Amino acid sequence: MTTKARKILPHVAGKGSPAVAVVLLSCGALGQAPYAETEPGLPLPGLVASEQSAFARGEALFNRPFTPENGLGPLFNQDRCGSCHDLPTSGGHGAEPVIKATRFDPVEGCSTLPEHGGDLLQTVVIESARAMGFGAERTPPGATAITEIRAPAVYGLGLVEQIAEADIMRNADPDDADGDGISGRPNLDADGRVGRFGRRAQHTALDGFIEEAIRLEMGITTPAHPEELDHNGVPLPEGIDLVPDPEVGAEELELLVAYMRFLAPPQPILPEDPGALADIEEGERIFEFMGCDACHTPAFTTATSESPALDRKRFRLYSDLLLHDMGPELADICSPGILPSEWKTARLVGLGHRSEFLHDGRAQRLSDAILLHGGEAAASRDVFRRLTDQARSQVLAFLRSL
Repeated sequence: MTTKARKILPHVAGKGSPAVAVVLLSCGALGQAPYAETEPGLPLPGLVASEQSAFARGEALFNRPFTPENGLGPLFNQDRCGSCHDLPTSGGHGAEPVIKATRFDPVEGCSTLPEHGGDLLQTVVIESARAMGFGAERTPPGATAITEIRAPAVYGLGLVEQIAEADIMRNADPDDADGDGISGRPNLDADGRVGRFGRRAQHTALDGFIEEAIRLEMGITTPAHPEELDHNGVPLPEGIDLVPDPEVGAEELELLVAYMRFLAPPQPILPEDPGALADIEEGERIFEFMGCDACHTPAFTTATSESPALDRKRFRLYSDLLLHDMGPELADICSPGILPSEWKTARLVGLGHRSEFLHDGRAQRLSDAILLHGGEAAASRDVFRRLTDQARSQVLAFLRSL
């Protein structure tokens, strides 16, 4: 640990009660390596020539529109990866929501409704499918939850992939053994590997995460899954799709993986005004005082890598990549083995570029997003409610700087 500056912050006040003075530890990083980050949309510093080439080719493919003539559909939501990841740059978050529906029973658990085509609804069909009477998929019968979800940014995911599993597991406390009310747990795959990608940490590696998005969002078949999607669980008749399967090959998938692997996290948005900068720094300390960093782990350092750009790099994340029960306020769709109220801690890096918050974009203001936190985050939410107006403004200034 580095030497940390101490400061007394009288930021919390309750009606009829005195302000509470608390000793805090700042987020100083004296003597540590700089963070791996750049302006949004740029590659990681330190790429070798072959990596730069793969990044550029992958970025072009990421933003290339597909058509029915080269594999799009028959069912899909968008015609290119960049349609859902373009704000403020390629690789950013998206404004277009997708619709997901699941069924949850306290005894039987979660069903993603595979008999009805799965939990993600495809809302667009190609012309040949429309000519045969097919339209947008409908909400499956038996669904107990349906929601719209906005795509998050994919900045910095190569660094996330390179975190050692032991570093993620170090923050796990599924039984709340320390009694602090925080019981984050990993989402482990069938082989016991730690998930880190997706809203519920369903994927352990970038290749599976990307391959699933191509299939479900764009209806493009892959070597691992060469079958076309069903329409609400009903197989489509022959003749709708004339492109041989699989419609993308391993080389194209590898280029998309390279693009995301080498896409850098965005650097903070810092003002030149010293007073505004001081508010951001104070807001970061209050963020810790609230206990938000118990789940929103500020930074990680990657494990060793053959790539110099990924090797032992320190980067901001503000997530522990673990599942937490967020309470009934944020209970929604479910995933197998995961309750409707459990979500992976959202990454806060890039938050300052967003205008809608939480997984479904229901919050138009950051303060509202904080106040919707429940479950394991209820104590931090309640501290935020008791902050002075100035302290709340400083916390929000810090979050907008990320």
